[in-house]
Amino acid sequence: MKALDFNVLQLDLEREADRIAKHVRDATARVLHKRGLVVAISGGIDSSCCAALAVRALGPDRVFALILPERDSNDDSALRAGILATHLGIRSLTIDIAPALEAIGCYSERDAAVRRALPAYTDDWRFKIVIDGGTEGRVNVFKLVAESPDGEVHDRTLGLSDYLQIVAATNFKQRIRKTLEYYHADRLNYAVVGTPNHLEYDQGFFVKNGDGSADVKPIAHLYKSQVYAMARHLGLPERVCNVVPTTDTYSLAQGQDEFYFALPYRQMDLALWARDHGHPAVQLADALGIGRARAESIYADIDNKRRTTRYLHEPPILMGSAWPVPALGEDRVAEQGHAH
Repeated sequence: MKALDFNVLQLDLEREADRIAKHVRDATARVLHKRGLVVAISGGIDSSCCAALAVRALGPDRVFALILPERDSNDDSALRAGILATHLGIRSLTIDIAPALEAIGCYSERDAAVRRALPAYTDDWRFKIVIDGGTEGRVNVFKLVAESPDGEVHDRTLGLSDYLQIVAATNFKQRIRKTLEYYHADRLNYAVVGTPNHLEYDQGFFVKNGDGSADVKPIAHLYKSQVYAMARHLGLPERVCNVVPTTDTYSLAQGQDEFYFALPYRQMDLALWARDHGHPAVQLADALGIGRARAESIYADIDNKRRTTRYLHEPPILMGSAWPVPALGEDRVAEQGHAH
């Protein structure tokens, strides 16, 4: 088996961009029978790359962008999204979703769980959730990290119920955004673009019926480092291409590797590729300069996430055949039969 290094992730970017664009164009017109594409752009690398590929597929006149900030969004995210929309020449609409989130209880339910873990927490504090333990072979635990207005940092281990309530309330953000995406898609007779990269798609780092919902997902097969390379190849603004990946979900900046992935994205790309191509943990350890036990824990974490998030990819479970639809009157006969 060949030595493992980052060269395995290199792509013919021009050929791949053309291939993706052709498939997106064919899917939109011939499978989905839609006139264009809606994409929510956050200012991050994934949604930016998807928007650029959508333009490559259909042209700027048939791509509509939504910029959907809320109370915890970094101000620079919306600014980057606006720069991207101008660069691509696409129509865009900015909607502050904070009032909708406030009305539905996103912030109040989340903060109630935070205060159970940290009673001193008030609305002028900032916080995030981090994960700890799993990649060192220990049981994963979730921690609340909060910063008071005077800059003092507090951390608390979260109980399961408080963690679940915080995440459930936070997931309103992705679901409200997707509701708006589909509203505008319906209004325009467009399809909705999903923006997960391969790491997120494979490892279940998305919200079901939130950012996981879409009609077409152009980059779900591309590793994060490949998405960065593609964005640069497509000539996107440096301000977009150089952005550090964050969740942009909590009021404190939160890296994806703090909350979900075992490693920073570039190393995680290689780990996932190596797992899928049969490289033993010792080769991953050598490639990343880590211990063998750590590499084995990373492989175990990959497998565990695939197992526990598999349901996110599944369609609804039916209790019988739903197709073809019964002929008129057959269901009434069935009901009479059950009654007897």
